[in-house]
Amino acid sequence: MEALNHFLVQQPLHILGVAGIFLMAWALFKPRTKGLLVPALVWLGYAAWEWIVLVKTPEADIRVDLLLIWPLVLMAMLWPIFRAFFPGRSASPESDNGDNHA
Repeated sequence: MEALNHFLVQQPLHILGVAGIFLMAWALFKPRTKGLLVPALVWLGYAAWEWIVLVKTPEADIRVDLLLIWPLVLMAMLWPIFRAFFPGRSASPESDNGDNHA
């Protein structure tokens, strides 16, 4: 956890790099993983927030805001990855028309 703290806290460029990775993944796999744009935008928002905190209060030692931000970023990141590799069953019109051709 300490390494994650040093990598992300007051490091908006590192966070921007993570957002860039998600943007590249979204651009490369766009037909299959439309949801990868969501974590990219969340990471961009987090980078902007860290930049604001760094500019306004660079001496901030206790970051209670991260108790809310990190779980949100984690959920926004893991859910689209999970959905990309384990897509749900989509209901096709042929299977739901009530006709059973046996």
